[in-house]
Parts: sequence; structure tokens; C-alpha cells
Amino acid sequence: MRPLTDEEMKTVLDKLANYVSDLKSLIAPLEDGDRYVFRLNHSRVYYVKLSLANLATSISRDALLSLGTCLGKMTKTGKFRLHITALPIIAPGARHKIWVKDNGAQPFLYGSNVVKAHVGRWSEDCPEHSGCVVYSMADIPLGFGVTARSTTEARRLDPTGIVCFRQSDCGEYLRDEDTLFAG
Repeated sequence: MRPLTDEEMKTVLDKLANYVSDLKSLIAPLEDGDRYVFRLNHSRVYYVKLSLANLATSISRDALLSLGTCLGKMTKTGKFRLHITALPIIAPGARHKIWVKDNGAQPFLYGSNVVKAHVGRWSEDCPEHSGCVVYSMADIPLGFGVTARSTTEARRLDPTGIVCFRQSDCGEYLRDEDTLFAG
């Protein structure tokens, strides 16, 4: 487990900035003097307390499977792909939100995009192709995606028009359980 290089850190923070409005809160010092850091192990990026990351240095990289919260994976081309395990980190500080009705939650959790007929409400002034977190009407985060249209354009869509392209949803815990945490 090693710290991210400057270029890797920039890539990760750029991806998180699409979804989270305040990145400083992710890396700000905690009340007990500790802070959260990003670490890389087997091409996976983890969000972990610094004190715990320092303790993990005594374990060899091959023996260490996971530590902290897995945010996503660095691809071979140097890009960063967020996993569903990052949802508890990005949901509280989400910049744009979409709430789906009960009849739209199940299709979303099965891997479909969000259509206008399933939207209960959404954040105002949401631009096109920006990251958003998808919630149920009971304010439970279900996943995240990228808006297909701006808020004003989406209001004029027909009911079957796609409002949000799914990037990740909680159903992946079941669909991808073999590969989600494995290398």
C-alpha cells in the first residue's frame, strides 16, 4: 500500500469533484488530530485514516487485501473508475441529486438508466453531463451516475427519455460480488 503520486491524486480528485461539492472536507484534519488519506494497493484506491494506514505498513502488499473504504480502481491507461463502495463517501456531500420514485428504484438497481417517468424530483440548475447521486424518495442513496440532460431540458423530455446515465448502483454488490473486491 503506497501513497498516490501527484498525477494519480489529481485524477482521483478530478473524478470526485464531479460528484462532491466540497473536496476539502474529505481530506481535512479530524477532531482527534488524525486525517483521511488516499492509498493505492493492487490498482485499487482506498480512503483510510492515516493512523490506520501507518499501522498497515507492517503488512506486506501481497498479504494486504483491503484497508479502509475502496473508492475505485486505477485503470491501466491511468484513468480512475469509481466503484459503488465510494457511495458512502460521495453521497453526503453530493452536488447534484436525483430522487427516483418507488417504481423507478428497482429498474435502477437492476442496472438501467433513470428515465424521466421515474424521477420524483431533482436538484435545481443541474447541468448536462455532471455527476449526480441517485436517491430513493426516502433519501436513501441508491447509486450515482451522470446527467444526460440539464434540468431545464429534462423537463421538456417525454416520459421515456433518459435523464441520468447509470455509473454504479447498489445492485452491483450482488451482480459483481466476484470481481468487486478481487484484483
